[in-house]
Amino acid sequence: QVRLVESGGGSVQFGGSLRLSCAASGFTFSKYDMSWYRQAPGNERELVASITWSDERTTYADSVRGRFTISRDNPKRMLYLDMTGLKPEDTSVYICHAEPRADWGFAGAWGQGTQVTVST
Repeated sequence: QVRLVESGGGSVQFGGSLRLSCAASGFTFSKYDMSWYRQAPGNERELVASITWSDERTTYADSVRGRFTISRDNPKRMLYLDMTGLKPEDTSVYICHAEPRADWGFAGAWGQGTQVTVST
């Protein structure tokens, strides 16, 4: 059973930092591209950052580039998002995502999300 469980969310002040974690189980974590998305009330889900499985190449949304860092620890089956310089507009539910792999018949998976709230 594929499972993604996020942790590390919370409330911080403007300019603060948080580290989000995502524990993966039920699939070969090291062979899948992974991403962090976020969704605020009334907004569409947006891609925050992603990391490939093959060479750990990373990509970021323009709004977080230079402030957030995505990383993975394959032996521990963990995905991380280090967030610094947090702004109120970063307030959202952050969701871990395993990207689909058509060649392996994997449709992708989503975690339940962890709330991040940034106050002024």
